[in-house]
Amino acid sequence: MRSIRAAAAGAVTLSLALAATACGGGSATGGGSNDSPKTLTYWASNQGASIEVDKKVLQPELDKFEKQTGIKVKLEVVPWSDLLNRILTATTSGQGPDVLNIGNTWSASLQATGALLPWDTGNFGKIGGRDRFVDSALGSTGAEGEDPAAVPLYSMSYALYYNKKMFADAGISKPPATWDELVADGRKLSKDGKWALGMEGSNPSENIHHAFVFAKQHGADFFTADGKADFTSDGTVAAVKQYVDLMAKDKVIAPGNAEYAQNQSVSDFAKGKTAMLLWQSASANLASQGMSEDAYGIAPVPVQSGTPGTGKQVNSMVAGINLAVFKNTDNTDGATKFVKFMTSDAEQKILNKAYSTIPPVKSAQSDAAFATPANAVLKDTLAKSAVALPQVADESQFETAVGTAIKGLFADAAAGRPVTTASVKAALEKAQQQMPAA
Repeated sequence: MRSIRAAAAGAVTLSLALAATACGGGSATGGGSNDSPKTLTYWASNQGASIEVDKKVLQPELDKFEKQTGIKVKLEVVPWSDLLNRILTATTSGQGPDVLNIGNTWSASLQATGALLPWDTGNFGKIGGRDRFVDSALGSTGAEGEDPAAVPLYSMSYALYYNKKMFADAGISKPPATWDELVADGRKLSKDGKWALGMEGSNPSENIHHAFVFAKQHGADFFTADGKADFTSDGTVAAVKQYVDLMAKDKVIAPGNAEYAQNQSVSDFAKGKTAMLLWQSASANLASQGMSEDAYGIAPVPVQSGTPGTGKQVNSMVAGINLAVFKNTDNTDGATKFVKFMTSDAEQKILNKAYSTIPPVKSAQSDAAFATPANAVLKDTLAKSAVALPQVADESQFETAVGTAIKGLFADAAAGRPVTTASVKAALEKAQQQMPAA
């Protein structure tokens, strides 16, 4: 999750009490068919600065697919704030699109519903084989030991974007490599109505991504080795507090960011209102908002000390978007052809270039478009210092429960209420109580 993409998935559960809503597309009979061989419905996630930007990127490619195959694709770009709710409602009702984008962190949760087509050896063979995709991307396609629930489409990692002029004006010669350096630089930069760092405090998924990285840097995790929720260990509590303290104690994030959830922090950075941004593959988004590539630099996300790497030096989750097929599609063959088209070398170059993401298809990564300095940082992070979020069935509930708890802590910080170790632990305890019983 993440990024050029707008931010979070809203509060959801996997409960069968979800309302049955016809969302268009697949058959309700289950099992898949080819009853409608000339049409497909496609839910695309909002990757660009706006839904209109995504339509401009995607529609020419869908027209190209129709010309090649005779299959018309009905496109709907779904905001990230609605996407997970929409998908879960569709899995419950049996009424969904034929093909859809999913955040790669949701793969195991959606796999557990049984609603998505498994990508076994036979299905991978229809799109050129599993070995076309990089391992880090395949690692976020479903539970270990099971056939993937989706196919990688766009790969991303977090990076630190910084405004060169604002840094120079503050007498700062290089981007911060550690959190202590970021806070020290941030205090110099937060003045005259401008702030050091932009965040999306009301965005549960963004909160989870950053809190997960902080937890790894504290030697902790949100799940035990056997997949049980473990939200209240000392390391996890310290990690969440350090994240929220960027606003609450360090005062390098504007209190208003507690209400951000839809790309506002990217817009603030593009407009020079903030000096730094932690985001997934932001270059295309910034360009669409008029910010020149010469105006900013890109560096790895800070660590506690030293340089990014494995273990406690992890500085990003493995971010990305996967492409899935609803098992009850009424155009199984067409849906498979569409996945093959979208993951072809040619389309991978076009789409990932448009979104400043990294192709998860190995052969497409060699294109010169992905050799820019910004992409070099993203590729290096994915290769050396990024870790996939837990691929467990309860992952979407985890994002909702903990991400919303952190949203509440940011609200406290914005209102001037104390954010203490005790209050952080209480919020995480409440979140853990919302998780399904083991």
